[in-house]
Amino acid sequence: MISARKFSAIVIGSLFLAAGINFFLVPFTVLDGGIIGISLIFNYLTGLKIGIGIMLCSVPVFIVAWFSSRAIFYNSIIGLIVSSFFIDFLEPYQYYFLYYIELSSFSSAILGGFMVGTGLGIMLRHETSTGGTDLLAQFISKYVPLNVGFIIFLMDGLIIGIGGLLLSGEIFLHSLLTIVAGGVATGLCTMGRISIIPINHKE
Repeated sequence: MISARKFSAIVIGSLFLAAGINFFLVPFTVLDGGIIGISLIFNYLTGLKIGIGIMLCSVPVFIVAWFSSRAIFYNSIIGLIVSSFFIDFLEPYQYYFLYYIELSSFSSAILGGFMVGTGLGIMLRHETSTGGTDLLAQFISKYVPLNVGFIIFLMDGLIIGIGGLLLSGEIFLHSLLTIVAGGVATGLCTMGRISIIPINHKE
């Protein structure tokens, strides 16, 4: 059973994620990396709900986690569900935020990335995640001496590169700012916690 401390980290982290995506990234068609970035691409191109897109894109990762580490699967599935819910729940409030707060695409990309990275970092710090690239980063961090935030940054770069080709070069540049800010925030939150969930635990 999940502890109250861990569930609180999931809720707080999910709120950071949802606010960063809905209030800072989506209004300027900015991408994030990883599965969130893939879901944003689908949202911009087809209108698919971001939270639903994240859940659909996370299925293959969770299948791998189920067979590789049940601990990671159970610690991440709740984070996935809660964060996806908050992302779609806050979407209608985007209008009210933008009505009172006016930001440039540059500052919005940086602030949005920092908020998303902080949300991911809070969850990773408390031994949970939303799945996706942060879950994959935990696997990789078991075998390479790199901070989880830096690993996520590398994977995010690949996603926004693809997004830049599909959308526009300007979106790529703004999205690059987002993943840099997000990588810094996640790295700060997970500093000293390179490996936080035991990969070999399969109970």
